[in-house]
Amino acid sequence: MSPEPETAIRERRGTPGSRSPFRRALSRLRRNRLAMLGFWILVFLYGTAIFADFLSPHHYAASARKKAYHPPMITWVHFFDENGLTWPYVRNSAFEFDENQRKVYRETPGTAYPIGLFVTGDAYRFLGLIETRLHLFGLRGVENISHTDPNRPMLFLLGSDNFGRDVLSRLLYGGRISLSVGLVGVAITFVLGMLIGGASGYFGGRTDMLIQRLCEMLMMMPGFYLLLALRAAIPADWSSFETYLAIVVILSFIGWASLARIIRGLVLSISEMDYVTSARAMGVPHSRIIIRHVLPNTFSYAIVAATMSIPGYILGESGLSLIGLGIQDPEASWGNMLALAMDIAQIRFHPWILIPGVLIFITVMAFNYIGDGLRDALDPHGVQQ
Repeated sequence: MSPEPETAIRERRGTPGSRSPFRRALSRLRRNRLAMLGFWILVFLYGTAIFADFLSPHHYAASARKKAYHPPMITWVHFFDENGLTWPYVRNSAFEFDENQRKVYRETPGTAYPIGLFVTGDAYRFLGLIETRLHLFGLRGVENISHTDPNRPMLFLLGSDNFGRDVLSRLLYGGRISLSVGLVGVAITFVLGMLIGGASGYFGGRTDMLIQRLCEMLMMMPGFYLLLALRAAIPADWSSFETYLAIVVILSFIGWASLARIIRGLVLSISEMDYVTSARAMGVPHSRIIIRHVLPNTFSYAIVAATMSIPGYILGESGLSLIGLGIQDPEASWGNMLALAMDIAQIRFHPWILIPGVLIFITVMAFNYIGDGLRDALDPHGVQQ
């Protein structure tokens, strides 16, 4: 009996040599610890943003006006009472001025408010579909207290802002805007960049020259100043949602030119390959050749570039919101929450206002780790494993 061919043995045993390029790339990516750390961080952040209504104890605009810059209540949670161990609870608080005329919050004696799970709170639509008032956690016993009471009890686990609004709730809601702007923006940019860059490299000649001159004109303009100029053209009376869409479009308009130039260079070499020449000779429409046969060969680069570009969109939105030209109060985004940190004195006395900046930093680093991991995993000249 003749020996079994090596390829058959590989297929039967499922050895690395029998795996597809995609599976080999996925295997290399999984072995990259930093990339997988970034992946799971982003899974957590995007998951909390999607279910922000349910996870947050309060609505992003809910406030207690007399509790501005309330310190985090993590250390204010009680687990014991006069009878011993009990269910976690907090008490209401109020401020007073110390000998240095600084505002100091202290607990007020009286009613204890248990921290409950699956409590009734502010109304919302779960996933935008089902109207409900159920929240993962919050305070019990506050249902009959008016929402207009400036000193009403609220659960400030990460402190409050200058209007007495819960920072944790606003972080969860703000993540929806700050995280989604990168995904939506990069989707628009890469559709434009790949189609325009693919057409430029495929057709060449006058078409290529006109497209590349347009790309160079856009790339010569300082990005942030162009962003400010385009943002100034948005009417001041637009809603936050309309402003959000406008910011996404503006960021996408700025970013597609550099991608188009790189895709154009890749397509120039791909369009000279035999299978593309054969498709032309067979009379296949140019649009079909570009979309079905040319552009898919640029996906390995495009996936890495898209992942590495998302942080730029997040920072762009945060920068606009930070200087008051992006998402406006009372809507929450990490950028406009970070605007409070522009006052150095506030950072000194209320350091928890820097938490949105920490989340922006973590998100940007997570995307960079994944981008580096994808680049190594998809590198055709890398070590085949």
